[in-house]
Amino acid sequence: MSFDFDISDRLKETLDKLGNKDRILAVAVRKKIEQIINLDSMAIQHFKNLKGDMSHLKRVHIGCLVLTFEVRGDEIYFESLKQHDEAYR
Repeated sequence: MSFDFDISDRLKETLDKLGNKDRILAVAVRKKIEQIINLDSMAIQHFKNLKGDMSHLKRVHIGCLVLTFEVRGDEIYFESLKQHDEAYR
């Protein structure tokens, strides 16, 4: 089973900029998104949730960046891609 997905406008903008600056990292991010949406509902649970007021979001590290996303039933909403230190603020 694969999930339906949506990508926030902010993340789309970040991926476009990243594609111009670091194509290898941009490809790695896109591959990770593909990998996540192709998981089943049990396998998606191994990703860690953030804490505090962002506990509804899950995270995955890609190099020095953190991709945050939310599982909403049978849809995944990819929210942001930020540097490690900025992702937890």
